[in-house]
Amino acid sequence: MKGRLWQPLWVLLAVLFLIEAWFWDHVEPLIARIVALIPLRELKERLARWVDHLSPAMTLPVFLVPVAPLYPLKLFALALIAQGHWVAGLGIFAAAQVFGLGVAAFIFDVTKPKLLQLRWFAATYRWVIELRAKAHAIVAPIMAQIRAKLAELLKGDGDGWGSKVLRRIGALRRRIRTAR
Repeated sequence: MKGRLWQPLWVLLAVLFLIEAWFWDHVEPLIARIVALIPLRELKERLARWVDHLSPAMTLPVFLVPVAPLYPLKLFALALIAQGHWVAGLGIFAAAQVFGLGVAAFIFDVTKPKLLQLRWFAATYRWVIELRAKAHAIVAPIMAQIRAKLAELLKGDGDGWGSKVLRRIGALRRRIRTAR
């Protein structure tokens, strides 16, 4: 019984973790393209030379400090959402998230070799990679079910999938209205 109660929480945590990992995976190549277009390559080379002279322990603040100012901005965005300003709050939060991940990806690329020299950091890094694999394993069956349902919905049975989708959306809206 206890396991069944915790399962939705673990699935939610796995999904949130995978969303964050997905952003990381997709922002890093984007940042690499931006670096190629903008003269950030020089900045990256200077930063790499500077980091080479730092000890592994002193490299950690170089990685953490640039993204720290974004947390108050994210809290502000959450406050806007709580006050009912969904669009502004979500927009600010998404922009801060993408910018923060971009900066973190840029700096992590430079600092990773030094940071991995710290035993605890290397262990944490491996743990996060393993956690990501476990999150994929947790979410994979649910994603397979969702894909199967979408394929079934899109296939249709002569009625047209568009009308089915609209009927289901309408039914969902009616349920939400009656729940209020």
